[in-house]
Amino acid sequence: MKYPRSEAKAYAREHMNGIWAAALLPFTEDHRIDEDGFRHNVDHWVNELGIEGLFISGKQGEFFSLSLAERKRTFELAVEATGDDGYTIMSCSDQNFDVVIELARHAQEVGADYIVVHAPALHFHKAQDETLLRYYSTISESVDIGIALWSHPASGYLMSPELCNRLADLENVVAIKYSVERSMYAELTKLASDRIQVSTAAEPEWLDNILELNWKLYLCSSPPFLLQTAKDRRMHDYTEAALAGDAAKAKAISASLEPVRAALWGTRPPEKPHSHQKYWQELLGQVGGHVRFPLLELTDDEKAITRSAFEQCGLIV
Repeated sequence: MKYPRSEAKAYAREHMNGIWAAALLPFTEDHRIDEDGFRHNVDHWVNELGIEGLFISGKQGEFFSLSLAERKRTFELAVEATGDDGYTIMSCSDQNFDVVIELARHAQEVGADYIVVHAPALHFHKAQDETLLRYYSTISESVDIGIALWSHPASGYLMSPELCNRLADLENVVAIKYSVERSMYAELTKLASDRIQVSTAAEPEWLDNILELNWKLYLCSSPPFLLQTAKDRRMHDYTEAALAGDAAKAKAISASLEPVRAALWGTRPPEKPHSHQKYWQELLGQVGGHVRFPLLELTDDEKAITRSAFEQCGLIV
């Protein structure tokens, strides 16, 4: 552990800032984790793109296809690959609570900076606040590492700002990835930003959230390494301008990314987000690799459409 439990919030306030990215996990053709490819990507993301921290084995990382041993291995790889150059937050989300705790303790043991735990699906529930209070309180009591909450419609419900505000009182809860509409995360920012970092994964909303809500943390999705290259770090640049108070410069840089956003999201087949992003990585010179069953690979026609849009979007490679 890099800090005692009692200092989790202070550590996060100091170090959990800037742009964090949710790592895609490359697989070989025979569906093994491509460890060398992952290391290559981490080095590029952290040392060439300037990404502050990495979200490991979340939904982008296809955690649902990984064994428990493989999820633990990704934690170890990420800590080794980032070294002293970046921070890590490990996804311990699972429907099995014992798995959540086992992963959380492993993350703590191998030197991760934080963990994130998705709100679980609660079948047949018509209310969930007291259940979730017990759920997150028990996780908090079981480990010392800083915890980020995560509320997303995939759970079948959304945690209210009022509930999240109560959870923010837990000693080692340090942040939330709040995948909700803006009115909800703005309300939570008012209620709880004195105790936790509030963030959301929508890159097009990031600039306004810096300027209007005084946010310091983008937590997190794949745009930081899909919209940028070592020679074209416009997300980094507009972030730096906004944090420095130069709103006009930040808005101009962000607006210049619209053709890149349109190319990336406009060519993505609805049923193939992972394979599409991995192909885009390959076009950028990163290691994309394959997806795991039951996810689908892109067809040759889908690749051709994506490649054509990529080549015309204006991103400097």
